[in-house]
Amino acid sequence: MYELKKIDRDSIPAALEKANFYRLLNEPVNSESICRDVLAVDAENQPALITLVMSLADQFVDGLAQRFQEARELAEGIQDEYKRSYYSGVICERRAKAHYRSGVTPSGAMAYDWLTRAMEFYEIAEKIRPEGHDEPLLRWNACARIIDRHAAIEPAPEEPIDLPEMLE
Repeated sequence: MYELKKIDRDSIPAALEKANFYRLLNEPVNSESICRDVLAVDAENQPALITLVMSLADQFVDGLAQRFQEARELAEGIQDEYKRSYYSGVICERRAKAHYRSGVTPSGAMAYDWLTRAMEFYEIAEKIRPEGHDEPLLRWNACARIIDRHAAIEPAPEEPIDLPEMLE
């Protein structure tokens, strides 16, 4: 096992720029690594925490269960209630999309469930958002459009209850 090298505290802003750059290049593993390096030096760094959460969410297609659980746990550490609700919504939305892309039965019902959970988080964020921050509304609308456009994304059918026949 290698002993990881610590970055200088003064290099954190540049490291975070690189982490965001790697996310834009669709290289979330590199972004994740940088965020972990920043958090090793400054465990309370909120931009690094948020970028790490998003980097993990970018990887849901490759390792949904493990990455989702870690992203949810990390999101709980976001101090700002608005951002915590907003990014929790993003995590659920990304999970919905990963389920839907998998094509596994019942991926449409699972996607529906996670999209509606995302929409609930966006509604919480909407109520407490700073003025001029319409991101939760935009994300809520995107989720609604996904549900409306894809017939396979629908609630799971309710199973009929099989009652025993009554003897007369």
